[in-house]
Amino acid sequence: MKNVIAALVLATSVSTVGFAQETDATIRAYAAGYKAAFTCSATFNGGKSPEQIEAQELTGIYPLVADVVPTLEAKIDHDAKRVTVAFSDTLPPRISQWRPHLGCTQLPVGAKAETTAALPRIDIDVPARNDSAPWSRIPSNYGEADNEALAALVARAFKDPKYGKDAFTTALLVASPDEILIESYIDGYTHRTSQRTWSVAKSIAASVIGAAVEEGQIDIKAPAPVASWQSPLDPRKGITLENLLHMASGLDSNQAGNRTDRLYIGGGRVDDTAMRTSLEVNPGSRWKYANNDTLLAVRALKDAIGDEQAYLEFPFEALLHKIGMLDTVPEVDWGGNFVMSSQVWTTSRDLARLGILYLNDGTWNGERILPEGWAKYVATSAPSQPPAARANGSAIPGYGAQFWLYNERFPELPNDSFAALGNRGQILMIIPSKNLVIVRRGHDPAGGEGFQIHSFAADVLKALE
Repeated sequence: MKNVIAALVLATSVSTVGFAQETDATIRAYAAGYKAAFTCSATFNGGKSPEQIEAQELTGIYPLVADVVPTLEAKIDHDAKRVTVAFSDTLPPRISQWRPHLGCTQLPVGAKAETTAALPRIDIDVPARNDSAPWSRIPSNYGEADNEALAALVARAFKDPKYGKDAFTTALLVASPDEILIESYIDGYTHRTSQRTWSVAKSIAASVIGAAVEEGQIDIKAPAPVASWQSPLDPRKGITLENLLHMASGLDSNQAGNRTDRLYIGGGRVDDTAMRTSLEVNPGSRWKYANNDTLLAVRALKDAIGDEQAYLEFPFEALLHKIGMLDTVPEVDWGGNFVMSSQVWTTSRDLARLGILYLNDGTWNGERILPEGWAKYVATSAPSQPPAARANGSAIPGYGAQFWLYNERFPELPNDSFAALGNRGQILMIIPSKNLVIVRRGHDPAGGEGFQIHSFAADVLKALE
């Protein structure tokens, strides 16, 4: 699976294939889980048609299951809000079940539909919707802007190979805390169209943890309170939450840390996957991009809170709903663990709202949501860093705390630029010195040249001069 993040990881000569030896039966189960999960989320979170799902969500699949997914049929039950995909003559279909707020969850391989009643659920009050908040001004029509150069740039960026010869852009948005300067979408999309964030979810996870720090729920400098690590014989108990946020846990995350197939498409739980790995190096001594580090950081929050229902409600009550991210759905595994390394669905405006929160140093309408200085913290270089460049000489962003840093490695941008990046070109870029956020959503194909956000952002700044 090649994506914005994986392309960076490739610079360290990490392979995305060959580290697992799945049987044909497991590959079929994974393929069915992929199709069930993506169809369910795109249907019930994203409101997408079967044709859109087939053309957008079920393309760009990494090789392990790419050939099998098209051979399987997804059955959508709109009444039960459930998707099933048959894959075996002896086992039940793979099942993905939607619930309000928590989205779609895959059942484990072999589970039957009647067990969906036992899935985690929450019932929370949702604030009144205000699609225009926090902005005092939004253009009347998509693609329009007072700045003609900006409008022309955004229109061109949907198809200009300068910004990625293989890029498939679905949305672009540029905003300050006061106004949306421009937003534009492909046909069939609006500001309410939700897409999977992929690894942009990691930055949302860091924001949830920041809210927990502000409330005194957790301490990033202390050992991560993962209950299963607390034996005096377990050296993992010394891994701090900060190590996890910095992608520096030192844990074994296979050859490709961005591949967590058993959890993402195999119906596993965070407890079955991320919590079972052992140390490879001392915590803090190595940067390695790993989904498990994010998963463990959020899992540590669950143990710190100590109450599953309170944990499930926390992201909404402490962060998302407070800043109007009402179209954001963080999904969970069947054990009630948020999969905030990837499986969050949200809109362009909701991502822009998160960016504005960081521009405002964690405050919203006078209320402090994130700790003072949290924006600077996540955008400060971690002690261990990814390589500076790929084999072809192109720059790799630096790394902070679950955000990527477009610092001195990208002289065309202000040194304080930082971003949330995800597979297939999901991007939230934050430029504090320009008081600006840029959101790009897409379905860039695997293996191609995806959207070049540094080039686009530099051109946005020129248009605004």
